[in-house]
Amino acid sequence: MFVIVSRYLIPKGFRGITLFPFILLSGRDLKLDEVMINHEKIHIRQQLELLILPFFIWYGIEFLVKLIIHKDRNFAYRNISFEREAYANEKDLNYLKQRSFWRFLNYLR
Repeated sequence: MFVIVSRYLIPKGFRGITLFPFILLSGRDLKLDEVMINHEKIHIRQQLELLILPFFIWYGIEFLVKLIIHKDRNFAYRNISFEREAYANEKDLNYLKQRSFWRFLNYLR
């Protein structure tokens, strides 16, 4: 895992993004934010489980389906199963130690 700080590589409105093996952050202060880093580490695990490329395909399709249904970009993003898992567990810094394989499936709805 490599952490890179660059406000130019992050889409507007986001603080970080994970593209295995990189965690891209919009500000230096975020490197010290354990909750933010944990959120992005959860995405790294998800990407590895799905062998990276299928993760992004699934992520994109799930986002588009939710966007079409709800017509709200933020709602669609927050309700992607991968994001739901990461947001629900980002404050538990031990989560990845006990997380089961493909746990994001529990967050599908």
